[in-house]
Amino acid sequence: MKALLVGADRLGNIPSTLESHGIKEYIHWTGRKKGMRKLDIPEKVDMVIVFTDFIEHNITEIVKQKAKQNKIPCVFSRRACSDLSKRLMNCKDCNLCSISNN
Repeated sequence: MKALLVGADRLGNIPSTLESHGIKEYIHWTGRKKGMRKLDIPEKVDMVIVFTDFIEHNITEIVKQKAKQNKIPCVFSRRACSDLSKRLMNCKDCNLCSISNN
């Protein structure tokens, strides 16, 4: 499974949390620069994870809208492994991405 991570300057222990939930690959955007508003969600991304406490507000809205247009599940979390793990556990039953199969 591949995820797009938006927000957070540094990921710290987040990659290990992602791997424990079946997310083996990820692309990371810091979400701090206005130029990122024009970026499109890369192909073959199964899920978008937005770290809400380290991102420009407008980019959050744009990413949310683009994920919805592309029918990609979008998870909003603080940049804390405990919160991310909780959010990923909550979404595993939604059947919109392959995280539910792990």
